Amino acid sequence: MMRLGLMGGTFNPPHNGHLHAARCALEDLQLDKVLFIPTNVPPHKQLPEGSATTAQRCEMVRLLAEGLPWAELCTVEVERGGPSYTIDTLRQLGAPGRELFLIIGTDMLLSFDQIWRCAEEICQRCTLVAYARDEGEQALLLEKAESIRRRFPADIRVMARPPVPVSSTQLRGGGDLSRLVPPAVAAYIRAHHLYDRTFA
Repeated sequence: MMRLGLMGGTFNPPHNGHLHAARCALEDLQLDKVLFIPTNVPPHKQLPEGSATTAQRCEMVRLLAEGLPWAELCTVEVERGGPSYTIDTLRQLGAPGRELFLIIGTDMLLSFDQIWRCAEEICQRCTLVAYARDEGEQALLLEKAESIRRRFPADIRVMARPPVPVSSTQLRGGGDLSRLVPPAVAAYIRAHHLYDRTFA
């Protein structure tokens, strides 16, 4: 049985927080691989002005995963087109011999049973793996996980590792590239003058 981690998102840009969460899930849950899946069109939010293009977001994810045998860019949502719904991705990637683990951050777990399409079917198709994005969120995650379990037959694992508090919003606003993203991603952002970083 292949244990496959799935991490979706806009990755605008991808950063060390994404990488840390994926690595923790890989180690704690003994996953064989983690697929990083850039959203084509996020269904619940609009990409801010000055965002990277879809092709650029995919390339930055490819660079993030480069050299890591357990990490891989997966463009299934971009290739599918239209708004990206997790349930469609799970239906597409699910197969005999695969066990799916969906890696999500605090905000995603908190909204899971409120705005996610086919939330109950998602729980049937994968294990939810929730990670804190900032210090002090662990108790909130555990409480929300228990609430979802009471509503759906959900297998939810809350990772106990300390978070790496970094966000894509922070990076777009001028955060320190060398500290917050892998060197190859930082070089790409600079070379393509993304997020107004012409002189960064």
